[in-house]
Amino acid sequence: MINTADILETIQMIREEALDIRTVTMGISLFDCACDDVGRLEQKLYEKITRTAERLVPVCEQLEQTYGIPIVNKRVSVTPLSLVGAALSAEGFVRLAKAMDRAARTLGIHFIGGFSAYAQKGVSRGAAALMAAIPQALAETERVCSSVNVASTQAGINMDAVREMGRILKETAYLTRAADSIGCAKLVVFANIPQDNPFMAGALHGPGEPETVINVGVSGPGVVAAAVRRQGPCDFGTLAEAVKKTAFKITRVGQLVAQEASRQLGVSFGIIDLSLAPTPAQGDSVARILENMGLERCGTHGTTAALALLNDAVKKGGVMASSSVGGLSGAFIPLSEDAGMIEAATCGTLTLDKLEAMTAVCSVGLDMIAVAGDTPAATLSAIIADEMAIGVVNGKTTAVRLIPVYGRGVGETVHFGGLLGHAPIIPLHGESSEAFIARGGRIPAPIHSLKN
Repeated sequence: MINTADILETIQMIREEALDIRTVTMGISLFDCACDDVGRLEQKLYEKITRTAERLVPVCEQLEQTYGIPIVNKRVSVTPLSLVGAALSAEGFVRLAKAMDRAARTLGIHFIGGFSAYAQKGVSRGAAALMAAIPQALAETERVCSSVNVASTQAGINMDAVREMGRILKETAYLTRAADSIGCAKLVVFANIPQDNPFMAGALHGPGEPETVINVGVSGPGVVAAAVRRQGPCDFGTLAEAVKKTAFKITRVGQLVAQEASRQLGVSFGIIDLSLAPTPAQGDSVARILENMGLERCGTHGTTAALALLNDAVKKGGVMASSSVGGLSGAFIPLSEDAGMIEAATCGTLTLDKLEAMTAVCSVGLDMIAVAGDTPAATLSAIIADEMAIGVVNGKTTAVRLIPVYGRGVGETVHFGGLLGHAPIIPLHGESSEAFIARGGRIPAPIHSLKN
């Protein structure tokens, strides 16, 4: 039986509390495109992506009109290209990135992910060539996103790959310096990367996924913030229940859109990603949720505990609403994309060290952090290593999206535009990590990795 109150509540969520479907992402396997000839591979890759996803945008636009639910992003993720083009040189991978970019433009999608490699235990020839190509590929494309998995709970941390990613970040920042080093905003370094993440810049279509699949990322920080605010000065148990119930409703909306998109496109329905993904819009902020719990400013003492409650309650509510929950699922804390966090970082309450502590209990990691352009590559690598350690030891996904903004320093603000927002360049510790990073090798997996 249709409940009128539920319908009205959903309308209010959309109109007044910024509820939306943050992304509908089609995952496409490219294994059948693999070949040694870069020209042929380039052609096959472009043709398969554009043929398979040609109806993605029209179907999403139709669903928006039918259900009145905004679908903010339409995206594609593909098989990690280091696996598809394993025999290619770095120059060959740059050509593939440009073919991906052309396909994205043809389809009218916002981003395409999967310019990616696995390097958690060692670096294969294909992975090494792709990693070497990342700076040029991101500098010469607009919509291509890249990710590299350098650690896992089972393998430990590949510190050689971590060291290399620091260098790659510096080169990418330099090559895209005319646009405030925005290339780094399209590059994520992971521990325990999921195979079904629909969110950019870390989306890829893992080797264990179906031929084609639809994954949906829902988002509703504004809805959850309003729900917390309505509870007033209640105890934490009551607060957690309110967040759970709200997450349930948000997930049901996402499930409806995901199943209908899959049906109309004739492809498998994969997962719902429950991640609360903020935007620069006022009110659409994870920081505001935490502040509505009683914190004067996000980043002050108590912030990590508040985020732990939020993340857990969102997941519990989501899994009650759908049996197909995956991706990252929890709460994102991207510094440049969250108005409340931007304010907290600008006034100095929210620091890199506090952000790192928060990543131990949230769904991802250090996200969209702008740092000074003259930051040494070894310092960038050391920040990555710290975050990878949190993921490896806790058996969870963590990620780093650092942006060393060329020519900018601490105290300045950099504007990326659109959903990427703007961010203050935050201070880092000045002491060197050079000798630590220079050791190389692999930090062994923790003992609890031997679960089998």
